[in-house]
Amino acid sequence: MYRIASGTTHGLADTADFIALLNGLRESGPEGLGDFFDGRGELFVSRAPGRLDLMGGIADYSGSLVLELPIAAATHVAVRLSDDRTLALASLRAGGGFRHFEMPLSGLEDPERGPREYAAAADYFKRGRPWAAYVAGAFLVLMRERGVRFERGARLLINSDVPEGKGVSSSAALEVATMQAVAAAYNLNVEPRELAFLCQRVENMVACAPCGVMDQMTSACGETGRLLELLCQPGELRGTVALPEELAVWGVDSGIRHSVGGADYGTVRTAAFMGYRIIAEAAGLSWRETGGADRVEVEDPLWGGYLANVGAEEFAARYEARLPERMTGEEFLATYKGITDRVTSVEPARTYPVREATRHPVYEHERVGRFAGELKSWRGGGQAEELGALMYESHESYSACGLGSGGTDLLVQLVREAGPGRGLFGAKITGGGSGGTVAVLGRRDAGDAVRRVADEYALATGREPLIIEGSSPGAVAFGHLKLVGEV
Repeated sequence: MYRIASGTTHGLADTADFIALLNGLRESGPEGLGDFFDGRGELFVSRAPGRLDLMGGIADYSGSLVLELPIAAATHVAVRLSDDRTLALASLRAGGGFRHFEMPLSGLEDPERGPREYAAAADYFKRGRPWAAYVAGAFLVLMRERGVRFERGARLLINSDVPEGKGVSSSAALEVATMQAVAAAYNLNVEPRELAFLCQRVENMVACAPCGVMDQMTSACGETGRLLELLCQPGELRGTVALPEELAVWGVDSGIRHSVGGADYGTVRTAAFMGYRIIAEAAGLSWRETGGADRVEVEDPLWGGYLANVGAEEFAARYEARLPERMTGEEFLATYKGITDRVTSVEPARTYPVREATRHPVYEHERVGRFAGELKSWRGGGQAEELGALMYESHESYSACGLGSGGTDLLVQLVREAGPGRGLFGAKITGGGSGGTVAVLGRRDAGDAVRRVADEYALATGREPLIIEGSSPGAVAFGHLKLVGEV
């Protein structure tokens, strides 16, 4: 049996349940997992929540301000060190059973060159267990970025309540919980901001998902019931913003994992960087090819390399009309050679929505600033409806980029129809778009109205939407638990 030797559960029921799960593995755990931990030695336990993107969303990669809420659902990771240099992972499935992955830590090393190159590791996990990249990737990133040498192996047990494919960043919760637990088990000092960037590195370079840093930063540095205010240039924490007592935020899942009719996140992200490159050329900024395929560097004293800094008025007056509505990658590369993004590539045969994808982060950055300003100068009255109007504008801009979906559009429409009369002020698609979850802003007592919207959506579509509510601390505020086994 394990008992808490240090740390606290912070009164979180899910953490108490996770400890009970650890103590019940042999008697009531999934078949084949009873001996994963033997009840002896030390376990290090971390917890990291998912996040609800209230404002900012996909503009993060262009340097926008974002406002993010850590949700109640979280991922727990327990780590026990082992004497051999083996990495053993077990991830519990929501419906029962578990996924298992095992590899020698030497598999992350080249005998002559040290830690493996990211591309080689990414290829390895793609051919084996893609989910394991988000966990084992933490070890490789610490090897490459921090020079850590792992003399001992580890066993990691993962249990997550963060729903996958819903746009609430289950991947970031997994990465952050893993990195926090590994740092605790190996006695590594990792500062909060660095923790988030290391986890982004896992997702970008090992799992090969082109995300910004807002998901990891919120999961790591969020505070219960407060919006994390983050300027993504690349990750300037401005603190947190309180929601007024009379307001609350919900997430309503559309049940659509990804809309096949919409452009994917990577396409829109690449198109925004294409737009920045075209604007930089129009502004006469110096640039050079880096030697890599479709990669350039821009010397940018005007906007610091961030599209969001262009400014809405300047964009409309000087640059918007210069941008093609749509452009193939081949046409772009012939003239502009490449983009400044390091995690996406311009595909010659693909057609990109350049104008709208570029327009979105410029105007979204301004919208988020106005939204945060309203919250910081809260007086009540009609301000809630002003916040809602900004959310509706953001949603429409997502759709213009090609990241909307019929399900999320319907949910937003149902919130609009309910309106302030039922205590609902605004709604917008969240995260990477093309399905997933809609964030809803309403009066704190409007839970019944949100459930009514969900019921109407289910009746119209046949899909039962998940309602996401509540908040919890980020991984840094939670810290970690050290459990000691007692026989």
